[in-house]
Amino acid sequence: MKGSQEPRIRVEPKRKSTDGTDAGLLMQEYGCSLDRWQQDIIDCWLGKDKAGNYTVTSAGLAVPRQNGKNICLEAREFFGMVVGGERILHTAHQVRTSKKSFRRLEAIFTNKRHPEIGEIVKNIRYTNGEECIELDNGGAIEFCARSRQAARGFDGISLIVFDEAQELTEDQLEAIMSTLAASTTGTRQLIYTGTPPYPGCHGTVFRRRRDVCLKVPGKHDAGHEWSVGGDRIDEINVADTSLWYITNPALGIHLTEEFTAEELRTMSPDGFARERLGWWAPFLEAAEPAIDREKWEACATNKAKPKGKTAFGVKFSADGAEVCLAGAVIGEKETRVELIARKSMSEGVQWLADWLAPRSREACCVVIDGRNGVDVLIDKISDSWKYKSSKIKANSRDVIAATGMITDAVIEGTLTWYSVGQDDLNESALTSTKRPIGQQGWGFGGENATPIEAAALALYGARTSKRNPQKKMRVG
Repeated sequence: MKGSQEPRIRVEPKRKSTDGTDAGLLMQEYGCSLDRWQQDIIDCWLGKDKAGNYTVTSAGLAVPRQNGKNICLEAREFFGMVVGGERILHTAHQVRTSKKSFRRLEAIFTNKRHPEIGEIVKNIRYTNGEECIELDNGGAIEFCARSRQAARGFDGISLIVFDEAQELTEDQLEAIMSTLAASTTGTRQLIYTGTPPYPGCHGTVFRRRRDVCLKVPGKHDAGHEWSVGGDRIDEINVADTSLWYITNPALGIHLTEEFTAEELRTMSPDGFARERLGWWAPFLEAAEPAIDREKWEACATNKAKPKGKTAFGVKFSADGAEVCLAGAVIGEKETRVELIARKSMSEGVQWLADWLAPRSREACCVVIDGRNGVDVLIDKISDSWKYKSSKIKANSRDVIAATGMITDAVIEGTLTWYSVGQDDLNESALTSTKRPIGQQGWGFGGENATPIEAAALALYGARTSKRNPQKKMRVG
């Protein structure tokens, strides 16, 4: 069996011709071959009317993760730059997502097997957060994570891509759209790609755009969606493999039933329905932001790290996918937090134990929290972190207290964080929401909470530990 190449929802304007065939052939020659559904998407996005103008101004694509929607974007962007000389802005919610997209397209232009493509490159900029590829024909693409400053200084844009569109907020859209409005190009196109929003997601644009496209689509609107219907999770049989194939065009081609079955075993029913079956749950009010944006941004600094009492925080994500390591220093005049490392759990925890081991004499403690990996890490560092109360396995009360400490410090303006090199921590702080913990209090929630949680644990350890690394400690 193979996944359905036909979307459950298809909205397309009429066209007389398309550049999609050429785009598909170009991608096949220098990148990879397109699946049929991907070619259909490109045919729509690059459809033309009698006058030779693109018929699609606004396009939406919702397909479950890992099916290959990024290939559609790469094919559109590659063709637009090389053949059309377009200037493109590719935005994503997270810096790391933006970087991945840049690396995939950059790999095509720098492939030594096709030197003729490399010869048309004028410049490639690798600056963090400002990645850009420029061609001799004037075509260019800039990659950035969305913010109030996104796209400033990048002129003549004809195509804007909103990757991770489920996270796109109205403020972000307005900031970026003002750049497009100032463009002198006559051809303009917006492409939104993503998955259904999760509970508490701050983004509202993708859902609103979907609703409009379903109810009253404009003459230049396009929308494609692989999904299941239903307003309630108990109406969906998530174990029905036929639904898996209906909603995942890459199943049986690039995805396997075994992998999907494992997801079903590890995810909640609504999480599986949303992430793997493309289920749009009924709209829920966005959860309350955990940290005030203006107050957090006011805490940014480029000053050197202060000297003082130091602690580390380790947070294993709730889904077991990643682990974050953070540090906190309490100096005489300020308190500093820093995200030190963020890695996939596919790399294990030995690297973390090796990093922590030689630092047991300089830090008062390490505070560790999470469902998976905690006990393994504690066992691995026991020989080096042998001082009494130097390794703390956080409980719910500790997490509540840690959350309160860091949020209060932000409000009071007594906390600082590095303004450069801390993109993951910054994004986590600004996108995390309040997650109730029992009847006692709250912690950080949302899909990207792990970095700020690790920082909170480090701060908690530095403030509450009675240990002074400068004095001889009693072994316990």
